Amino acid sequence: MRVFDFLKGPILNLQIFLQLTGRAIVNLFRSPHYVDDVALQMDIIGVGSLPLVLLCGLFTGAVITLQMSRALNQYGASGQVGAIVAITLVRELGPVLTAILVAGRNASGMASELGSMKVTEQIDAMRALGTDPVQKLVTPRLIAMATMLPCLVIFSDFMGLVGGYTVGVLTLNLTTATQFWSTAYQALGYRDVGEGLLKPFVFAIVIALVGCHYGISTTGGTQGVGRATTQAVVVSCVWVIVLTYFIGAFFVQLR
Repeated sequence: MRVFDFLKGPILNLQIFLQLTGRAIVNLFRSPHYVDDVALQMDIIGVGSLPLVLLCGLFTGAVITLQMSRALNQYGASGQVGAIVAITLVRELGPVLTAILVAGRNASGMASELGSMKVTEQIDAMRALGTDPVQKLVTPRLIAMATMLPCLVIFSDFMGLVGGYTVGVLTLNLTTATQFWSTAYQALGYRDVGEGLLKPFVFAIVIALVGCHYGISTTGGTQGVGRATTQAVVVSCVWVIVLTYFIGAFFVQLR
């Protein structure tokens, strides 16, 4: 049985994570809802991440257009640059890159903030006063992340198209402005938009719960806070990549 001893830690960690997930979701339908905390987290996650997301989206669209320009010219399909940028951003790169940026910025923040509260026994004091730490600390972050990440992806996709337009039309003269925006619009279907919005919603739930899980589970003082922060970012980013495949495979079967 010693062969399986190394599985005890991951299985126990998964069990604690699933319990936290269940409690956080149940608290969505229970009072109190701590609206002020939700609004504060929306500001931190959404408004605080917006400049970074806009900058990343702008240059992502520019890079896609720049790298595709040679191939499109070679096959005489430079007029389709708008469609390529739109599909690539909306389906895949927009949600994934935005989620990774938000995970790096906010999952780490959640883990460090809750981890500091845990090692200084603030969470234990909260329980002693009759307040549910999950309902007060985790559920507002879950609601805020699930609300703001899809919005951030929309802004990122738009800025990506602006970046593609800037490089493809104004810099390289691959196509006209009218053709760029018309092909981008015509290339996107309802399933593409649905996939592009479902992904960040799922990513948001995972990022928020993983960050809060490692924060609340912190042990070992200040060193434990740093370790929890690192684990939260790494695990969140890995799950974003893994879930991208499974959600993409699901939508491929629908086409």
